[in-house]
Amino acid sequence: MRLDDAVYMSRCLELARKGAYYVAPNPMVGAVLVDRDGRIVSEGWHMRYGGPHAEVHCIRRAEQITVSGKTINWGEMTLYVSLEPCSHWGKTPPCADLIVEKGIGRVVVGMQDPNPLVSGQGIARLREHGIEVVVGVLEAECRELNKRFLCLQEKKRPYVILKWAQTADGYLDEWRMDEGTKGESGPLVISNPVTKQIVHKMRAENMAILVGSGTALKDNPRLLTTRWSGRNPIRVLLDRRGRVPKDSRIFSNEAETLVMREEQNWQEVLQSLAKRNIHSVLVEGGAEVLNHILEDGTWDEIHVEVSPVRLHREGVKAPLIALPSEAAMEVEGHRLFLIEN
Repeated sequence: MRLDDAVYMSRCLELARKGAYYVAPNPMVGAVLVDRDGRIVSEGWHMRYGGPHAEVHCIRRAEQITVSGKTINWGEMTLYVSLEPCSHWGKTPPCADLIVEKGIGRVVVGMQDPNPLVSGQGIARLREHGIEVVVGVLEAECRELNKRFLCLQEKKRPYVILKWAQTADGYLDEWRMDEGTKGESGPLVISNPVTKQIVHKMRAENMAILVGSGTALKDNPRLLTTRWSGRNPIRVLLDRRGRVPKDSRIFSNEAETLVMREEQNWQEVLQSLAKRNIHSVLVEGGAEVLNHILEDGTWDEIHVEVSPVRLHREGVKAPLIALPSEAAMEVEGHRLFLIEN
């Protein structure tokens, strides 16, 4: 590995993040083409699911330089890419074949792709054609960027994020009726405009958002991404008894809704989502669903917002977990906690 390989790989990661909110369930990937003098010739990233991969965008842009009158010596070029180039036909042709075709002399890969359709085969194909390949530059950062994609590939389940907001005295909500109220009384207001925007950013980052029938009946939510740019998540409703009316807002045509009635436990829910190639799920409650998942123990992150508001009476208790103070971030008087499993 050369000293400057990490610098260019860092740029790949910056580019890859541009594809956030639009490439799922594919990974975010960035690519940079560098000449022998260390100058960046072209860049690319995976922009949308089903579209050209990062390497293709990068190479095609470099070809435009050739068309404009300059000559590129492909054999002297180094291609940096944050994830192993694919070696199979999917929605697009194999990127490894394009790299071989252009005769690029050196390829630096952030991490090997765990997808069994690739998993080292792209790297092997490059090396078989005499291309120098370096693997594992900023690998930890590359893995963190695509932790959702990696969870589905390696653990065969979606990446699970639990999120809730609670009062300073430990309540999610006041006691309210659920059967048939459809949110007429409205939930207790805990979040502020800034933290609500943060939640909508989380919705855009994850493929699915999940609630139970109690939340759907009491709050009548739409569960859309309206305070942040990006796609609406797939809405997952746990409603084993079919209690939620069809005219509820969770069934609006603004986003897809999956209703799960047969699953008896959290593992079966995750298996069902994985079969649909859903790589991440944001769980927004309520208390029964959150406690069930915490008891099962299969989750990856917990995000808790603690408001200075106090209920001062009995209500729906928040899950009882230890909140590490060092993980807290202050947002306009509200404390935000991140806990990783």
